[in-house]
Amino acid sequence: MQMAPQMGYDRAITVFSPDGRLFQVEYAREAVKRGTTAVGVKAVDGVVLLVDKRITSKLLEAGSIEKIFQIDDHMGAASSGLVADARALIDRARVESQINKVQYDEPIGVEVLAKKICDFKQTYTQYGGVRPFGTALLIAGVEDTAARLFETDPSGALLEYKATGIGAGRAEVMEVFEEKYTDDIKLTDAILLGLEALHNTTEDKFDASTIEVGVVELETRQFKKLSSEEVAGYVNVILEAHSGEEETGTEEEAESESEEMTGEETGEE
Repeated sequence: MQMAPQMGYDRAITVFSPDGRLFQVEYAREAVKRGTTAVGVKAVDGVVLLVDKRITSKLLEAGSIEKIFQIDDHMGAASSGLVADARALIDRARVESQINKVQYDEPIGVEVLAKKICDFKQTYTQYGGVRPFGTALLIAGVEDTAARLFETDPSGALLEYKATGIGAGRAEVMEVFEEKYTDDIKLTDAILLGLEALHNTTEDKFDASTIEVGVVELETRQFKKLSSEEVAGYVNVILEAHSGEEETGTEEEAESESEEMTGEETGEE
């Protein structure tokens, strides 16, 4: 029996395939694609992170699932993929942030921290006996007079976005952002846009109890998570908007059917 082309090249992280691929890194990316959807949106007055926690059982306490983490006063992160791997990276990010505070007496830059985390992730793709981190992070915060939003990859790659998503629903999320994102968006509208993007990815019902939202305002320069009541208020706006669209669509269909029936009756006469 002929072996598949990748057989033998995915045994170790340090081995390239003949076409220049590292299969273990690609498998780590697949772990991210199977994770819950997380999105980040940058606004003129801050940045927001949102995650759909995907509650799989009614017996599960939703509060025990944490997908958005505070790194420093001015910065937070959202994860998708293996949660345990994400926690390890978040702990390292917090230590790096505190080291910078002690050494330089100032908060660490968002880009500086994102690069440090990506450098750390990259080392786990280059040495034998280890595996890549099966998680991607969205790192968001404020720096100087602007909000910053970075996406990290299991390979250690780093990209800055105005709005982006990671996880299972990334394609649907990016479609919404490409169509509706504007450079002058306000933080409140950014939250609603992120929720609308998440709404498009939900397979089951869209519920405030499964949504986690973290924001960093440019004015206060403080990261905070929205309370369940605040999240519910935003979610209700999205649900009402979509229920209105469904009602409008139903009315249009009814009118169309009525016109067709009228046309058929006239033709018979």
